[in-house]
Formats: sequence, structure tokens, C-alpha cells
Amino acid sequence: MKPTQQKPKLLDQVKERIRLRNYSYRTEQSYVGWAKRYILFHDKKHPAEMGKPEVEAFLKDLALQRNVAASTQNQALSALLFLYNDVLEQPLGYVDVLWAKKPTRLPVVLTRAEVQAVFSQLTGTPLLISQLLYGGGLRVTEGLRLRVQDIDFGQRLIMVRDGKGQKDRTTPLPERLIDDLQCHLEEVQARHHDDLQRGHGRAPLPTALATKYPNAETAWPWQFVFPSATLSLDPRGDGKTLYRYHLHESTIQRAVKQAAEAAQIPKRVSPHTFRHSFATHLLERGTDIRTIQELLGHKNLQTTMVYTHVVNRGAMGVRSPLDDF
Repeated sequence: MKPTQQKPKLLDQVKERIRLRNYSYRTEQSYVGWAKRYILFHDKKHPAEMGKPEVEAFLKDLALQRNVAASTQNQALSALLFLYNDVLEQPLGYVDVLWAKKPTRLPVVLTRAEVQAVFSQLTGTPLLISQLLYGGGLRVTEGLRLRVQDIDFGQRLIMVRDGKGQKDRTTPLPERLIDDLQCHLEEVQARHHDDLQRGHGRAPLPTALATKYPNAETAWPWQFVFPSATLSLDPRGDGKTLYRYHLHESTIQRAVKQAAEAAQIPKRVSPHTFRHSFATHLLERGTDIRTIQELLGHKNLQTTMVYTHVVNRGAMGVRSPLDDF
């Protein structure tokens, strides 16, 4: 009689399903974290023994007692929907959520002169990344996760893969960055060659791709455009093999913050500010709002419409009578 194979623990099942979907490690950490919090909230009761009422109670508590942001609550809902629909295969259907109040803050946007002022305080890789974020409207994680094959110099395009919402898209590769980017990649390729000589040279791949193409992790097209200076272990790996990841986003966040302070920009500037500025400046130039939506990778047009409010800031573009004197 064959021994019955023990079913993996629930959180291991969540991880396994996430990896089959090629979701990022950050998404894996987030979804597993929310599953744990949900289970602890209901006194360690197994999610299979619960359902929609318990999910609604948990989300209500986040809004009323924990005072979380609407985006955090939405993240929790996405994690629990994944848990029930994809892992437990117990679809919840419509979940009645008491939503946290969404703030009405407009995004921080730099003028063109301010963008240039920040750039003037940056050098090397932080400058090149910041220029790509502004020139292509990328999120900082999207810029850092770019692989060599995602840069199409011939078509002047950047392929943004597996961004937020699991949607690939293309965005323009600025002409003025081509020479700098090619020089940068020559240096990266030389380092990659050295890594290979020392028995390394691996970039981590999504689980499904690594299984399908076992040699791809050492291939040049799969290397990160902005690799880390150090080798590290893959948290999803065997605990022995060293990989060269991309730069950590905190490196760029810190550099941009310091550059904005040095440029004396009286705004709260982060790498994401370049993306907001990209969208706003395109809109000011007369670019169609739906084109901007596609370039940004927004699923909902309403998300993109916020930039129309930025452009029309100042009582919807009305001229103050004081300016007539």
C-alpha cells in the first residue's frame, strides 16, 4: 500500500500557486502576510472553514479599527480573493466591503525646470534610472526590474513586463539616453562576463521560466539592466546558489531625495514623482488621455484622469481677477 502524500500546509500552497502565476516575490510576501493576519484575526481558524462573512469582518476591522489606507485595504482584499478563489477553490463571489476613505490628495508633480534641477544633482546609475523613470513614465520597481532584452534600441522602445496588474506594455525609450544606456550596458556585460568566469552570472527568473529554460538565468538577455553591486541568495532558491539581483529601490529613493534637497525643491520628491511628472507634461503637451493611460499601464481611465486635475489646478484653470491689475 502506497503511503498517502501529505498535502502542503496552506501558506506553502499559497506560495506555490503564486509562483506558478509568475507573481513577484514582493506579491508573495504580501499575500502570505495578509493570509496570516486574516487567520490570526479569526483566532487561528482555518480559512476553508470560513467564508465571505469572515472576510468582510476582517476588511471592516482594517477600515474602522486599524485606520488603514484604502490602497492597503484593497491589497488585503486581493490577497484574500486569491486565497479563496485560486488556492482553496472556494470562490467568494461579491464581497461587500466597507471601504476606508480615499484621500483626495493630488500627486506631487515637478515642473520641467525642477526635473532638470534634480537631474543636475544626480550622477551615474541613479541619474540614468531617474531619467528613464521620467522619460518612460515607469514605476521605480519597473525600471529596476528591466532585463537587457526589454530595451529595444532599434524600435526605441522599452518593454515593461509583468507590471502592476500583470500587464505587459511598451513605453518610449528616450533618444537622448541611448548612448548613455549603451555605455552602461557595456559595463554591465563586462561584469556579467567576470561573474560567469567565477562560476556565477545568474539572474533570478520567475519559477515557471526557470523550469522551462534552465540555462536562461545565465544568458545575457535575461540579466538586469541595473544589477546590484553584490551577489546574494534567492529567497525562493536552494539556499546555496548566488544570484545578481537588480539594485534595491531604497538606493534610488535615497539618491533622489538627497538630490531634490540639494536642488532646494520645496516639494516631497520621490522616484514616483518622475512618473507623475511624465504624465502631466504629456497632458500639457496635448497628448490624448487614453494614450497616457496605455503608457502608464493603468487598468482604469479614472486613475489617469487625476492628472487632468493637476493640469487644471487653480480653480479649474480660472484666471484670478487680481492678475488683471
